[in-house]
Amino acid sequence: MPKMKTHRASAKRFKRTANGGLKRHHAFTGHRFHGKTKKQRRHLRKAAMVSRSDIKRIKQMLAQMH
Repeated sequence: MPKMKTHRASAKRFKRTANGGLKRHHAFTGHRFHGKTKKQRRHLRKAAMVSRSDIKRIKQMLAQMH
């Protein structure tokens, strides 16, 4: 059976943490910031963790990454 390849789009969007979690960026940060409050923009800057229900699927896509 051939090796599983890393899903390259996912590899660019997610980073593994030291404890095995996955970090992601927030959506809604590309443009049109005038419609968002300062607080909203400030919170969107920070990275977020991937939800527990999605971790298994994403880790499978990142199988070959260390």
